[in-house]
Amino acid sequence: MDNNTKVNELRNKYPEFKYKSYIINEDDDNIYLEYNFEITNLCKFTPTITIKKKNYIKEDIKNNKVFDNLVFNLGLVELISYWKSTFSKNVIIECGYLNEEQISFFKKLYYNGLGELRYRNNIQISYKDFMNITTTGEELELSTSNEEYSDYIFPIGGGKDSNVTIELLNNSEDNLCFIVNPKTVTLECARLSGFDNEHIIEVKRTIDQDLINLNNDGFINGHTPFSAMISFLSTMVGYLTHKKYVALSNEYSANESNIDGEKINHQYSKSLEYENDFRDYASKYLFVNTEYFSFLRPISEYQIAYLFSHFEKYHKTFKSCNVGLKKEPWVWCNNCAKCLFVYIILSPFLYKEKLINIFGEDLFEKKELLDLFIDLTGHGNLKPFDCVGTFYENRYAVSKTIEKIGESYLPYLLRYYKEHFKLEDTSIDILKDWHDDNNLNEEQANILKDWFK
Repeated sequence: MDNNTKVNELRNKYPEFKYKSYIINEDDDNIYLEYNFEITNLCKFTPTITIKKKNYIKEDIKNNKVFDNLVFNLGLVELISYWKSTFSKNVIIECGYLNEEQISFFKKLYYNGLGELRYRNNIQISYKDFMNITTTGEELELSTSNEEYSDYIFPIGGGKDSNVTIELLNNSEDNLCFIVNPKTVTLECARLSGFDNEHIIEVKRTIDQDLINLNNDGFINGHTPFSAMISFLSTMVGYLTHKKYVALSNEYSANESNIDGEKINHQYSKSLEYENDFRDYASKYLFVNTEYFSFLRPISEYQIAYLFSHFEKYHKTFKSCNVGLKKEPWVWCNNCAKCLFVYIILSPFLYKEKLINIFGEDLFEKKELLDLFIDLTGHGNLKPFDCVGTFYENRYAVSKTIEKIGESYLPYLLRYYKEHFKLEDTSIDILKDWHDDNNLNEEQANILKDWFK
């Protein structure tokens, strides 16, 4: 059975997905959120989120309608992972109210955020037919407080980008960092950045076991827009802690589609389009004074790699490999697109000994990575579905590293590239690039620009 047939059968058999309720509890140590979703005639789901409470919490959540609204909205992102199992035609929101503009925001997020999943599963479904969203809950009457917020929250994912943002922006002892499902690597990156335990916001997010069972039983599965969940959750934490900014680390390169001529982007919820949509949505419907933006938006992955090369204290700790993420401790698998991309983009600045010290081997000598290498540089069939920068900056980094090595021995992948493809013109200094489409204020922009003068 092809996937289009399977999706149509699932949509007919399970036409209703319900967001039934959310539950808020707390004790002295934690805030507990529980969501109740249901695919009618199939199963119920109760995913949870736990926010560790420390001295940074400023809001009383009891009888707090603004917080209730934030929790409700976060659930509208959480439900994507569960709804996509059956692509149910009708999404019924029973525990809250959405107007037509809000419904359009979430439908766009769901459709584009699941673009990779639809492409990889060959699911042909139009935006118009994608889903119907209706709400049966009551509309809350809310207003934004006049409380003055200050300082930053920095989401930390363990990779090079968030470490760069913190190094450039962390100029206050009142700043906080924010980690979902902490691992040894993310906690160590936080500590290397100067955050003690009292300034690390730890959040535990659980996936309902019944969803895992559905995935194993052949229901629809694939990539979901995790960064969209981070946008709502970090803004909620900004409200709880009265922080002015949530400083993400999404770069200009995240805007590039994976499929030429189609709007299929692995990084859609990291794109400027989503960032702008979310900022507009938050300003109208979340009623908080926290501002969500990406500090690295004006620059590329290549420029971020240049910045990161200066911060050696992170080099042995940071990790980005999504394969190795499944292990504890987190490791570089050295066989995936993400590992090879990070190796490529850092190579003009750290090749050879320093990069081998990070990865444990020279990835440019691995013949089995040739197909991935060709894809990453835009000479293959498609851009790998991962956070891997643009074709151009990968080609530029490869060309720069070949130029750096000169006439001495070239490792296998670089030798292959030089023999088969044209090198980029490295006299063009892309470290000077700056994209004006961003949400930085003047002070933030000047901090970043100073590094490229």
